[in-house]
Parts: sequence; structure tokens; C-alpha cells
Amino acid sequence: MNSKIRYASLGLLAVTGLYTGVWAYCSPTSWYASFPGLGLSWLPQLGPYNEHLAKDAGAMFLALAVLTVIALRSVHNTRLVQTTGAVWLLFNVLHFSYHVQHLDMYNTRDQILNVVFLAALILLAALLLPALPARQDRTR
Repeated sequence: MNSKIRYASLGLLAVTGLYTGVWAYCSPTSWYASFPGLGLSWLPQLGPYNEHLAKDAGAMFLALAVLTVIALRSVHNTRLVQTTGAVWLLFNVLHFSYHVQHLDMYNTRDQILNVVFLAALILLAALLLPALPARQDRTR
């Protein structure tokens, strides 16, 4: 796997984990009211504020960020990079599948942005996994 792809994918995933994690853990009320930022707000539509849940989400994103930074510092450790990718991929596929089932609570712009950003995170994680070997035709 290309080291530049590893660096870029891990770097973007680390930034995502740190951005979301620090904000959600250190300022859960603000995170709930204003995530993802830039004038957008995607969480209040999903249900009432819960400080415990917000802080737990922040802690989980921080844990993902720590794993990702460790992998970024050891980018040539294929097993670590692939494990990090698999962890992010599992989270992002489950996260994406929840949100695409609840897009009706958002306007069109926010529906599109949710799908694009969450799909991009799946792609970044998938780039860290090995390509499946080509299937061998075993006809005799």
C-alpha cells in the first residue's frame, strides 16, 4: 500500500477523531447544539441532549484518535495500519447505516452533507485495508 495514501487517510481520520472527540468531551452542550460546526447543527434533530452520551461519544472519538495517531507514527507497520482501518471501518459503516435511515429529519443540503461526509470516512478507513486477492479460476 502506498505510504502517501496511508499518511493521508490516517491523518484525516485522526483529525476527525480529535476534532469531534475534544469538542464532545470538553464541551458536550456546545457540541450537541452546534456539531458539525460552520453554522450547521445535526444533533438536536436526533433527540434530547444527554451529557453522559455526549461525553461517551467524545471519549470514543478520542480513543479512535489515539489509536490512529499511533498508527500514523508507525505507518509502515501494516498490521497496525490495517487494524486501525478495520476499527474505523466498522464504526463508520454502522454510523453511516444509522444516519442514512434518519435523513428525513434534515433539509436537502444537510442530507447530502451527511451522506457525503460519512461515506468519505468509510472510504478513508477502507483505503487502509488490504485489497482482496484476485479470485483464482479453479476449473479443471
